[in-house]
Amino acid sequence: MSRIGKKPVEVPEGVTMDVNGQDVKAKGSKGELSIRIHDDVSVKMEDGKVVFAPRTQSLHAKKLYPTMRTLVHNIVEGVTNGFEKKLEIQGVGLRAQMQGNTIVMQLGFSHEVRYDIPQGVTVAVEDQTKIAVSGIDKQLVGQVAAKIRGFKPPEPYKGKGIRYDGEYVMRKEGKKK
Repeated sequence: MSRIGKKPVEVPEGVTMDVNGQDVKAKGSKGELSIRIHDDVSVKMEDGKVVFAPRTQSLHAKKLYPTMRTLVHNIVEGVTNGFEKKLEIQGVGLRAQMQGNTIVMQLGFSHEVRYDIPQGVTVAVEDQTKIAVSGIDKQLVGQVAAKIRGFKPPEPYKGKGIRYDGEYVMRKEGKKK
C-alpha cells in the first residue's frame, strides 16, 4: 500500500471542501478549484479530512489513488497559499517587460517574443531580468513557467537564456586551439 495514499488530506481553517461523488471542490481565500477523481478511487470526508482508497485491488487502482490524493492536496494548497515559480534571464541584451496581459521579451532574436498570459495566472516582471509566475493552479503555473523558459532555454557554453531561479546549468568547455 502507498504511504502517500494512506495519508488523509487535512483541510485547514478557512477552506471549505465539498465532496460530491467523484467531484471534489475546494474554496479558500485565494479562490476556488475543483477536480474530478478517477472512478477506480473512492473519496470521502471523515472528521474534516479527505480520505482516499482504491475501489478494487487491481494494480491500476493501487497506482492511481496516491496520485489523486496528491492532486487534491495541491488544490487545497493552491486555494490556501497559491503557487509561485521564479525565472531569471541571463545574458547581455536579454530582457522582459509587461505590456498589459502580454509579456514581451527581447531574447537575442531578430524579433521580440510576445506571450499572452492565460487566465488564472499572474506574471510579474520585477526588474528586466526577473520574472515571477504565480497562481492557484499548480499545473497551470508550472506550464506557463515552462513555456516562458522554452522560448530561450539556457545554453551550455555561456549559460545565456531563461532559467528557473536557482537552477544549475551544466557548463561545457568550448573549442580549444
